[in-house]
Amino acid sequence: MYAITIPEPGGPEALTWAEVADPVAGDGEVVVEVAATAVNRADILQRQGFYPPPPGASPYPGLECSGRIAEVGPGVTGWAVGDEVCALLAGGGYAQRVAVPAGQLLPVPEGVGLVEAAALPEVTATVWSNVFMVAHLRPGETLLVHGGSSGIGTMAVQLGKAVGARVAVTAGSARKLAFCAELGADVLIDYREQDFVAEVTADVVLDIMGAKYLARNLDALAVNGRLVVIGMQGGARAELDLGKLMAKRAAVAATSLRSRPLAEKAAVIGAVREHVWPLIAAGTVRPIVDRVLPLAEAAQAHRVLESSDHIGKVLLQA
Repeated sequence: MYAITIPEPGGPEALTWAEVADPVAGDGEVVVEVAATAVNRADILQRQGFYPPPPGASPYPGLECSGRIAEVGPGVTGWAVGDEVCALLAGGGYAQRVAVPAGQLLPVPEGVGLVEAAALPEVTATVWSNVFMVAHLRPGETLLVHGGSSGIGTMAVQLGKAVGARVAVTAGSARKLAFCAELGADVLIDYREQDFVAEVTADVVLDIMGAKYLARNLDALAVNGRLVVIGMQGGARAELDLGKLMAKRAAVAATSLRSRPLAEKAAVIGAVREHVWPLIAAGTVRPIVDRVLPLAEAAQAHRVLESSDHIGKVLLQA
């Protein structure tokens, strides 16, 4: 088969289309013939040499995919060759085939195309696990989403609204904010011109920036607020005012999904299937796809993501 490999870390040109060995389904795994995968910030970090895959994971980038099951390994029940699925991966989505633990598989939701389904696993798992399983967002509360027009952001807006929350977003252009408004966002904040602390008090903050926003996120939290940090685009080290945190009786959590044990990932996927998939089938929530490029043009897809000009997900079709 062919896959996108990274012989040496570097820019987008470091991504190389190469012939590699086919994966084999181990115990509890299936092999998926990939229809499409999606580009995530983690793929860019891996390409640059800053985010190696966990031990035992595929060396190729790609944290999600959609496709058809081509092989079922020992110990797998409930899935069969030919089933149309999408899947959360620890790596390997940028390939024509990938081995996947069965606990990380999801059926393609009703009303969603096979290629389009590649936009769903990472964002639904990330948002549901953090906003609902960690931060326990409740109806009537306010959710602040940084990067509201991103793949994760567009899903967070939709799921927040679906459970009856008030949703505020930050984004860097009128076009992106307008799209967030179409998805249902109640408070639109242009971070180039507005201070989000002055615009909103949030019960839950979903943050991709990390250090750069830490102090201001705490300022924006309501009493009993919960801040969940899922990215470090603004750096990894910052000071935290524990006095202010205690006065607000607030909580700060930081999570990652890729390196979690298989059982934890399976629990997240099970929750997504139970809670999110019915919302997608009902049309309440939908995947947001900016564009679809051929898998062999992964370098161009990385350039698009790094330019931050996209809205939603950038997909690669195998």
